[in-house]
Amino acid sequence: MGTQSLFKNRTFVLLFVAGIFGVVSFSMFLTTTAWFVISGSGSAGSLGIVLIAATVPRIAMMIFGGIVADRYKKTTIMFWANFAQAVLLLILYLLLKNDGLTLTYLLLIAVGFGMLDAFFGPASSSMIPKIVEKNQLQKANALFQGVDQISFVAGPIIAGLLMESIGISGSYFVAMILALFSAVIIYPRLINEGPVALEEKQKPIKEIKEGMSYIRSSSFLMTGIVVLITLNFFVFGTLHIAIPFLVESYGGTPLNLSYMEASLGIGLVAGTAILTSVLVKKKGKTSLFGLLGALIAYVVFALVSNLAMLTIIVFFIGFSMSFVFIPFFTAAQEQTEAYIMGRVMSIIFLAMNGFDPISYALVSGLSAVNIPIQAILLTFASVGLIITAILFTKAKTYKSM
Repeated sequence: MGTQSLFKNRTFVLLFVAGIFGVVSFSMFLTTTAWFVISGSGSAGSLGIVLIAATVPRIAMMIFGGIVADRYKKTTIMFWANFAQAVLLLILYLLLKNDGLTLTYLLLIAVGFGMLDAFFGPASSSMIPKIVEKNQLQKANALFQGVDQISFVAGPIIAGLLMESIGISGSYFVAMILALFSAVIIYPRLINEGPVALEEKQKPIKEIKEGMSYIRSSSFLMTGIVVLITLNFFVFGTLHIAIPFLVESYGGTPLNLSYMEASLGIGLVAGTAILTSVLVKKKGKTSLFGLLGALIAYVVFALVSNLAMLTIIVFFIGFSMSFVFIPFFTAAQEQTEAYIMGRVMSIIFLAMNGFDPISYALVSGLSAVNIPIQAILLTFASVGLIITAILFTKAKTYKSM
């Protein structure tokens, strides 16, 4: 079946459109919050604390989110997650308009966002193999990833323009409206999801152990998780702090922040565009080459001190990253049975993001003791390259998949 047939699938289209609004809203929240913290304190440490607040509870709830995704209808989970995010954004807007937004309130709201995403991520990713044919999985994943990245391109640009014109509170308000639109589109009664695959419900601890055992039995999944950890810990996690900090350090504005975030997103979009039309056979090997490309680009990123050049380099980081995520996600969905899909995807999401807080804390802490940010990034990139070299040498089964 061709890509065009996916757009004749009503459920796929509704998820596709809801994804646009949801991710734009979320990326606007991240960009607006990053600028609010950095412009207010000028501190990478403060931004690190907020990002840790958004990720630690998310990690704590991630596997539980996978259990919920296996037990209940995924559209119901996604609807309530989006709706609750809209409520949190409304609270942010009202606090800011009334000069009541403190770092404490921002931390609490960031915690709420992280916890909600712990339910949304596994539900949405495990929904894809449920609504498309197996031979369409790569195209479906590429399209969904493409939507995510186009949305991440749009979100920072919209947020930057709104912050320049109507202020930070206006950016939060628009993000709230978009989250609400996403919730309405994904409303369960609009979507014919089908029955839940998990028939026998067990105690949560037993279900978690079953998911872990399932992954341990697959060398492909285990190696792929190491690949994702390497990418997200040594590259993507550090970028969340590095980009706004470098923009502020080099005298940039919210628009410069938007341009750099957008460049990263455009690179991801370019990679996913290729993957919607080119079928990858050796998914393991492709993801390893994607990781290598991202790390090489990150070494260059660490050595450059010009904002315009940095904006160009992050494009290549984003482009390489798409060749890591999509092939592995597709192969994981192809090999995983439906009854355990939510738990497997939640553990994969956990591997992708579980080390982010450590990454944030390390970068923030090292920066706080006056170690140059470029030296920190170069060290992270170098260690990542060593791990990648080991994977190329040792992971023969993974490369053959």
